[in-house]
Amino acid sequence: MKNKFPKIVQISIISVYLIFLAGSVVRMTGSGMGCPDWPKCFGYYIPPTSEEQITWKPNTEFKKGFIIIKDEVLFVAEKNLKTDSKFNAKNWSKYTKHDYNKFNKYHTWTEYINRLVSVLAGFVFLFLIYGAAKFWKSNRKIPYLAFTAFFLMLFEAWLGKTVVDSNLTPTIITIHMVVGLIIIAILLQLKFIVSNKKIYQYHSLFNKLLIISVVFSLIQIAMGTQIRQFIDEQVKQFGFENKNYSLMNPNFKFYFHRSFTIAIVFVNLGMFYLNQAKHLGYKLVNWIVFLIFLETITGILMYYAEFPIGTQAIHLLSGAVLFGLQFYLWLQSRKTTLLK
Repeated sequence: MKNKFPKIVQISIISVYLIFLAGSVVRMTGSGMGCPDWPKCFGYYIPPTSEEQITWKPNTEFKKGFIIIKDEVLFVAEKNLKTDSKFNAKNWSKYTKHDYNKFNKYHTWTEYINRLVSVLAGFVFLFLIYGAAKFWKSNRKIPYLAFTAFFLMLFEAWLGKTVVDSNLTPTIITIHMVVGLIIIAILLQLKFIVSNKKIYQYHSLFNKLLIISVVFSLIQIAMGTQIRQFIDEQVKQFGFENKNYSLMNPNFKFYFHRSFTIAIVFVNLGMFYLNQAKHLGYKLVNWIVFLIFLETITGILMYYAEFPIGTQAIHLLSGAVLFGLQFYLWLQSRKTTLLK
């Protein structure tokens, strides 16, 4: 099991990034409330495929916990029942956690797939903690990190429920993403510990630029989540179909986020130049520069081209991957040989 553990760590990292991808598609398509309840979807383990399945009808069987829409209100079946010719309120209770009452089969199944990806990742993490336990006697840092990541995944699941129950409160969504980044950092530290580590040359200026780059990226991600909150509020006000209003009259945070990109580009280009000129051998720098370019292009497209399809998902996912690469590069740069 110890020999396979590095592969399990890699699969765990990929599974978390798949959650980021699925979540970004949910936000891109406005499918966050495709399932009004959690962990089921309209009370079903496998979601409905038509509005007829969740609409009250006479002489129809419903199981306990099934959710229907009647008169633009969500109702939950109190027990297994077969409806009469008229609606009997005694058999139903109003769903009180929120008042969202729309059905769109595409949104429902997009959100459902997002949840399936999270469930699959949960099983991967069970293998992760099982494998990490084998290192208890030789290196206790490994099981500590693995169990911390696992418990944070459970916390993420609870946050996911809270996001739905609160009808997509922006602040909770932001916390949801930040915790995901913390899980990525923990898993990357695990990968660094159990992998064969190459010794890189140390360069003082490169190391300082790297630290500045990581700090700048964290600031940029924080600003990005605040802008995302602003966009979410605009969507609630004008509707998801009016994406051209999403950045109407943006606040200072948006302009700071946009202009701060210039500083990030210059810092990382400096890292790229030093890595090439001093032959430091950090291959991740090339990918970091590429992702910053991708982030910049998708950001420009979202603002000037009214959110072309896929740009939001690419922007969010590339930001998460960028953070991971920078964090791992920082781990690599600590194990160095001094370059004269």
